[in-house]
Amino acid sequence: QVQLVESGGGSVQAGGSLRLSCAASGIPWSTYCMAWFRQAPGKEREGIAAIANDGSTTYADSVKGRFTISQDNGNRILYLQMNNLKPEDTASYYCAADYRVAPQWLLDPQFFQSWGQGTQVTVSS
Repeated sequence: QVQLVESGGGSVQAGGSLRLSCAASGIPWSTYCMAWFRQAPGKEREGIAAIANDGSTTYADSVKGRFTISQDNGNRILYLQMNNLKPEDTASYYCAADYRVAPQWLLDPQFFQSWGQGTQVTVSS
C-alpha cells in the first residue's frame, strides 16, 4: 500500500524559505516518478516540480530558479526547497508518485495515482 506523508508547511513572509518533505512507503522507489503539486483555493491543481525515475528534474516556469526538488533515496524522502517565496505561492502542497510517468506528463496531475494528504504553505506580503 502506497503511503505519502508531507510535512514542513507553515507561514512565512515574502522572500523567506521553507523546505517540504514527503516520506514515502510501499513503493519501489527506484522505478517511481515523484512530483510536487499545489492547489490554491478556487484554482486547479498545478504541477510545480518532478523527478523522473532516471533522476532528471522538471519545473514549472512559475517556480524555476526558486524551488528545488530532491530526494533521499536511502530514506525514501522527497524534498522541495522553496526560496524567495511570494504571496502567490500560498497553497496546499501535495506530493505524488506513480510508475514511470512519461517526461511530458510529469507535471500533469492526471498521470499520478498516489497522493499525500497535503501541507499548507502561506506566504504573507
